[in-house]
Amino acid sequence: QVQLVESGGGSVQAGGSLRLSCAFSGRAFSTYILGWYRQALGKERELVAFINAGGGTNYVDSVKGRFTISRDIPKNTVYLQMNNLGYEDTAAYYCAARSILRPTFDYWGQGTQVTVSS
Repeated sequence: QVQLVESGGGSVQAGGSLRLSCAFSGRAFSTYILGWYRQALGKERELVAFINAGGGTNYVDSVKGRFTISRDIPKNTVYLQMNNLGYEDTAAYYCAARSILRPTFDYWGQGTQVTVSS
């Protein structure tokens, strides 16, 4: 069973940076696609970024050029570096994982709050 544990959220002023971490355990890390979702109050959850098994990355347009997803395979950890944060980035951020054999993200972390103040 895959387990995901996020860390690194917090409060930051607009224009600041945060790095989220997600520790993965339970299966072969390199065979999973890892993603970061976020959900703001009153809004639907959205996929912010993901990194596939081959290391390719993809981002939602609103974070391109500001956020970077990366992974450290020996540490079984995926990161989300967030720069130039704005109020609109305030949300609960969730790490998610799916097997390359599955069409949907099946495993979720508990979430970490990111709050950006102006």
